[in-house]
Amino acid sequence: MKSLRVIVVVAVLVIQVYSQRYRPEQQFNNFQQNNFIRNTPQIPRNPQSSASCPEKNGRYPTRTCDGYIECKDGVPEEKVCFDGLLFNPAAGVSAFPCQYPIDVDCTGREQTQPAQPTEECSHQYGYYRVGDAQNCGQFKNCVEGRAYIFDCPEGLAFNDVSYRCDWPDEVATCDAEAYLGFSCPPDARQFGLGQEGYRYFRSPRDCQRYFICINNKPRLYNCGDGKAFNDLINACDGIENVTGCAVPQYQSQNDYRGATTRLPTRIVG
Repeated sequence: MKSLRVIVVVAVLVIQVYSQRYRPEQQFNNFQQNNFIRNTPQIPRNPQSSASCPEKNGRYPTRTCDGYIECKDGVPEEKVCFDGLLFNPAAGVSAFPCQYPIDVDCTGREQTQPAQPTEECSHQYGYYRVGDAQNCGQFKNCVEGRAYIFDCPEGLAFNDVSYRCDWPDEVATCDAEAYLGFSCPPDARQFGLGQEGYRYFRSPRDCQRYFICINNKPRLYNCGDGKAFNDLINACDGIENVTGCAVPQYQSQNDYRGATTRLPTRIVG
């Protein structure tokens, strides 16, 4: 009987430990904190705030876009987002309240705290383009003032308006022709109907890649391993079917301008 009691006590302890370490809501909070802002420090607070609570529990905007009031059981506490992030009133209760500027509407509360730049970042947090209009395939994610550099996939450019990698011709700050190293001839052959038709050209640097000209702006494509662009059919074909084609061997992703392979990960709240 005594041994049975010991087994029951041990089982209860195991269940308690398991439930504390693997609760779904705790796992969600850990995932959110680790993936949205790594090593997040304490949010600055104003304990002397004269703010009030519209409701007993919730988060409410202040006159600044990066400030908010958090109410718990009717007790208000004024907080400020980290530099570079803004308070999103539309964020759910389980979401992190401070998010990137593209996800937040600051109408009527445009003022923010002074920037806290570092040698690497203009703000403590955020996404920013690296390079100029002729080198627009990289971007950096700033976390606690430290920059982490990422490359867009081959032939794409970072769009600092949407925080995405887009076609270079769709990025206002990118010179697609200079970036890809190719200009579409004005008298190019046209396929399709109307002036929006596609225009195809094999890359002058190798036959595995080719360009599609849309509105006289180039977009880079890759046929893939064992294939090459065949001018006779205006499509990718087996490399053995393309006369005089020899696929070059690149030593690194920078050997072909605009060609990168690492996929970026956008961190969202």
